[in-house]
Amino acid sequence: MIRATSSILTLVFTFSLALQESRADWPQFRGPTGNGHIGKMSHPLEWSSEKNVAWSQSIPGGGWSSPIVVGDRVFVTAAVDPDNTKPMGFAGGVRNMRGQKPETSLDFKLLCLNLADGKILWETSLAQEKPKYPIHPSNTYATESPTSDGKHVFCYFAAIGEVAAVDMDGKVAWKTNIGSFPSGNGFGTGSSLALYGDQLFVQCDNDKSSFVVALNKQDGKEAWKKERSSTTSWSTPFLWKRGEGTDLVICGSGTVTGYDPATGDQRWRLTDVSTAFTASPTSDGERIFFGNSGPMSQGPLIALGPSIDGTTKLDMNDPPEGVAWAQLRAGPGMASPVVSGDYLYVCSRGILCCYNGKTGERVYKSRLPRCKSITASCWADDEHIFLLDEAGKTFVIKAGPEFEIVGTNQMDDLFWSTAAVTDGALLLRGAEKLYCIRAPQP
Repeated sequence: MIRATSSILTLVFTFSLALQESRADWPQFRGPTGNGHIGKMSHPLEWSSEKNVAWSQSIPGGGWSSPIVVGDRVFVTAAVDPDNTKPMGFAGGVRNMRGQKPETSLDFKLLCLNLADGKILWETSLAQEKPKYPIHPSNTYATESPTSDGKHVFCYFAAIGEVAAVDMDGKVAWKTNIGSFPSGNGFGTGSSLALYGDQLFVQCDNDKSSFVVALNKQDGKEAWKKERSSTTSWSTPFLWKRGEGTDLVICGSGTVTGYDPATGDQRWRLTDVSTAFTASPTSDGERIFFGNSGPMSQGPLIALGPSIDGTTKLDMNDPPEGVAWAQLRAGPGMASPVVSGDYLYVCSRGILCCYNGKTGERVYKSRLPRCKSITASCWADDEHIFLLDEAGKTFVIKAGPEFEIVGTNQMDDLFWSTAAVTDGALLLRGAEKLYCIRAPQP
C-alpha cells in the first residue's frame, strides 16, 4: 500500500512538472533567449480582426513596450495622461514632426492581465511625474519592455529614470531612479531591460551622459556601473552565450561592446560600426549578428564569432580576427533581425534579405508587397518568418533559401510593439488594444 501510494505521488508530481514545463513563458523582449525564435510554432498561422482573436483588451494611455508572459499572466506597461494620448505611426504623416513635452504629469503603470480571457487583474502605479524631455509623436513614454524572473516583474521608464520591481500580486518590492536624459533628435527612449542571474541590466545611451548599469534584482542596489562614450542608441542589451561563457553585449553609436555580466569589465570592443543602433542583436547559438542604419542610409550587417577579443577596428574590406563576416549597406532598420535554421533574416525599408548565417552570402533580396513601415522586431519558428508592419499586416514567409510569402494576416490597429508568444497564443500590442491570437478551443 505504501509502495502504491508512493508510485501515485510520483506520477502526480511528474505530471505536475510536465504541465509546468509545457507552459512556455515569454519573460522579456524577444522571448526567453532574446532572439525572437519560438522553436516549434503553436500559435495559429492565420488570423485577422475577425478570425482566431481569442480576446482583445483596451490598454490605457500609450506604450510600445512588448507584453511579457509569466505562467497564466500577461504584463504590460503604459504611461497615461489625462487625455489618454496614443502614439501615431509613420503612415500617419508624422515622420518629420517634432515632439513636445507633456503639459501634465503622467501615470506610469504596470498592468497584469489574465492570459485566458484578457481580464485586467490589477494595475500598479509606479510613478506620477512630468517627463523633462519631449518625444516624437510616434514614440511613447513607456517603450521599454519589462522582464521577469517568475517572482517579480521588473519595469523601466527611461523618460523619468525609474526602475522598479513588482511582485505577482502587484505589490512594489523596490524602486530606484537612475536619472533621465535627452535623446538623439528628441525621438525619445526605447532600450528594454535584460536579466541574467541576480542582475538586471539597463542600457542608458543618451545625448548627455551614457552608461550601462547592473542592479541587484533583490533590492535594486547598484552592482556595477560603466560610463560609455556612446550617444543615443535604442538597442536592448543582449546576453550572448560565447563558448563556455556569457557576454553582455551592448550596441551603441559606432561601437559594440562585450562586458563581463558579473563585473562590468570589458571583454571585447568593436569600433567604427557606423551609426547608432535602433535594432537589437540576434544569435544562432555560435555567432552574434547585428547591424544599423541611419535615416538616410543603410549601415553594415556584421557577424561576430566566439574568437572576438580585445579592441578591434572594423574593416569592411578585410574583416579582422573575430569578425566572421560583414556586409556593406545591409543593416536592419528598426526591426531586429531573426535566425531560423541556417539563415539570417533582415528587414529594412520594406525589403527582406536572407543571408547564409555561416558565410554571410546573401541568398535573396525581395520587397514585401504593399508593406508599410516595420518597427516591430521579427519572430520565427523553424519553418516561418513573421514580419508585422505598422498598419497591422503580418507577412508570413517560408523559412529557407527561397522567398515565398505563405500568407498575410491583417489586424485593424497601429502596431510598433514586438510580439510575445506562449503555448498556443500570440500576443500583439496595438496602440489601442492588446490582442490574443489563439485557435478556438474544442
